[in-house]
Amino acid sequence: MNDAPPRRKFRREGEERRRQDLIEATLDCVAEYGLEGATVRAIARRAGVTAGLIRHYFPNKEELLQATYATIVGRMTEQAKAALAMDNASPRRRLAAFVEANLTPPVIDARIFSLWAGFIGRATHDPALAAAHRVGYLGFRDELEALVAEVLAAEDQVADKAQTRAHAIAINGILDGLWIEGCLADDLFGPRELAGIAISTVEALLRLKPEREETP
Repeated sequence: MNDAPPRRKFRREGEERRRQDLIEATLDCVAEYGLEGATVRAIARRAGVTAGLIRHYFPNKEELLQATYATIVGRMTEQAKAALAMDNASPRRRLAAFVEANLTPPVIDARIFSLWAGFIGRATHDPALAAAHRVGYLGFRDELEALVAEVLAAEDQVADKAQTRAHAIAINGILDGLWIEGCLADDLFGPRELAGIAISTVEALLRLKPEREETP
């Protein structure tokens, strides 16, 4: 009986597309075997290529893992940031949509959490992975900080750079904690329960006044 994992169909569409195919194969292997079990040979087999071709794009496994982790973080961030592209929405509504996007599928996902946790564990002794994590974290926090500044300005609250930074750090911590809970035990919560809790907590933190109910 052949228990070998199915191979991905390797596309011959250009350099960047090939790199991405190898990253996707790495994600599959890390999810199935863990970081240590995701060897270059296993990744090559999953991608349907030779180990030599992998080394053409990534000189060593460490660089491949760094690119893979950056992809995970980038996807999570982009999926949440997509909620900000709301036409004619107030900053407060955009903040609520951003919070909700971080605490609902596809960002809340057990497989994504498993991958993220594996890489974070390695980042404690891998400077390159730690640097990739830092870049992703700061990019996300900067986006959040800018949004908080917009919300406070719209609410006629005066806040300096230090205050908006502190708010962004706190909100990021709230999102991280609830995200972990949702990924580990999503069945314990209603469809929007975690998002609702987070939105209420963030609005309380920013001292936002209750929104007026619209009259018909």
